[in-house]
Amino acid sequence: MNSNSSSSGGSDNSTNAAAVFAFYRYDPSMAGAVIFTLLFAITTIWHIVQLWRTQTWFFIPFVVGGIFEIIGYIGRGLSSHESPNWTLGPYLLQTLFLLLAPALLAASIYMLLGRIILILGAESHAILRKKWLTKVFVTGDVLSFFLQGAGGGIQASGSLSGMQTGEHIIVVGLLVQIFFFGFFMVTAGAFDRKLKKYPIPRCRDPSVPWRKHLNILYLTSFLIMVRSVFRLVEYLQGNDGYLLHHEVFLYIFDAVLIFSAMAVFNFFHPSEITHLLHGGGDYELQGAGDKYGV
Repeated sequence: MNSNSSSSGGSDNSTNAAAVFAFYRYDPSMAGAVIFTLLFAITTIWHIVQLWRTQTWFFIPFVVGGIFEIIGYIGRGLSSHESPNWTLGPYLLQTLFLLLAPALLAASIYMLLGRIILILGAESHAILRKKWLTKVFVTGDVLSFFLQGAGGGIQASGSLSGMQTGEHIIVVGLLVQIFFFGFFMVTAGAFDRKLKKYPIPRCRDPSVPWRKHLNILYLTSFLIMVRSVFRLVEYLQGNDGYLLHHEVFLYIFDAVLIFSAMAVFNFFHPSEITHLLHGGGDYELQGAGDKYGV
């Protein structure tokens, strides 16, 4: 299948215009695709090195998310090269991988909160107990991941009905992602407020940099949430919506935000928490989090 439409002929007939599902409503920027392929390659390679050196294994999904971003922008580069006779393959490549990458980043961020709670020994201050914290959020993350992936898979049929049905399923997946991520941010904020109201001795220990890592968690969560809301609005507007007519919004509200989230963790890597948890004694990580490998 080629051309920029999944409707037969892609004619100028105004009566058919609404039925046209265009792969792109603009010519994708080759420069933008190349720049962000390189930027995501840099931060992802850096994360791979950090992962290997520090054995912060719960950050594996985060690294895979970076790889997804690289593949997605390579797909956009391929589409740019094909303009205006776009084919389905590169379009689906960039759509699927750029959609799914943030869910993988979120999975590692969910597990980071659990480790901050553990290192403080402050499970009593959390809305969810250690047993459920990671399970609830990662389960929601996996659900949103598969819904968005299923939507993209249905779009691979190349038919107009498949494209539209896939869009609807992707919207559901994004809603699930936003719901669970919003609940996660509320959980983190409630934990923080309770610590301020009822502080425990360990939260005053200068050797435990929990505040720094919690603030980083807030920042990166905010970036991913803004991106997810942008994507939801984009899909709700439909294939002929305002956002899909202007490529700049994709780069401002997706590429820049997700790259920033990844880069922040390069400079403030959670391996600092991992090392304390591996230090033994009261900091030893036990229970449900172990299977994710700290």
